[in-house]
Amino acid sequence: MGEGGIVSIIYINPYQFAAAGVAYDTDAQAYITAVEAADGQALETGVRDAINAFVVGCKADGIWAAIKASCIMAGARTLAGALVPLVGAAPTNNNFVSGDYNRKTGLAGNGSTKYLNSNRADSVSPQNSNHASVYSTTAPTVSGNLIGGGGVTSSAFTQIFSSSTFAIGPRNRDFSSSSFGTSGLLGFGGSSRSASANFAIRFSGSNTTVTETSLAPTASNLFVFARNNNGTAGNFTNARLAFYSIGESLNLALLDARVTTLINAFAAAIP
Repeated sequence: MGEGGIVSIIYINPYQFAAAGVAYDTDAQAYITAVEAADGQALETGVRDAINAFVVGCKADGIWAAIKASCIMAGARTLAGALVPLVGAAPTNNNFVSGDYNRKTGLAGNGSTKYLNSNRADSVSPQNSNHASVYSTTAPTVSGNLIGGGGVTSSAFTQIFSSSTFAIGPRNRDFSSSSFGTSGLLGFGGSSRSASANFAIRFSGSNTTVTETSLAPTASNLFVFARNNNGTAGNFTNARLAFYSIGESLNLALLDARVTTLINAFAAAIP
């Protein structure tokens, strides 16, 4: 009771704190608040805790600052919530509808018309410090880009390409084509360049080094579920994706572990 017999009422937002009573990381809380506003209702405690653990873990691993544009396309209750950016600019939705979204498994492409414009240009990150990654919960059955951008075929660009016959066909500030794996990407896939002479790719829980000298990237925005080819979307995928990130070079194994744990935690927390 305050002075003069006046009762002081302090409002505590129950969603500002984790189940154990410890305040969430400020970046995690800002994201959770934005998702809940887009959804029009609160997330489950387990979902909120999983998001917080992901952000805190990425910071502890030293990879958070390298993530410059990202969406967690799972966990949220609605498609609008799933397209709230974790980091960076919000993507522009092209043709996805609510029926394409599943809270546990993510957003499904159709291989022909549906894609996101990440609104992050491939040229923003330094030429020799760049990464792109996705998490696929349903492998594609058609050949297409899970994430990609660039100009004409002979220009340098960043790309994660996958089909039913190979897991990943990466480019990272180069234009030479190569492919790895024997079936479509399932789980985490990404590339990271931290040197001019080569870059790393990761899929199926392992890293591989690709020897390709970097070139200056184009200024076009990277698309997700398709490739940006001089401003025109093409090479679409029908994979279902639950996460993407774009930014500067980072440790792919650490990001893989954090994203995989996050998606598994959503599956356990969501009824």
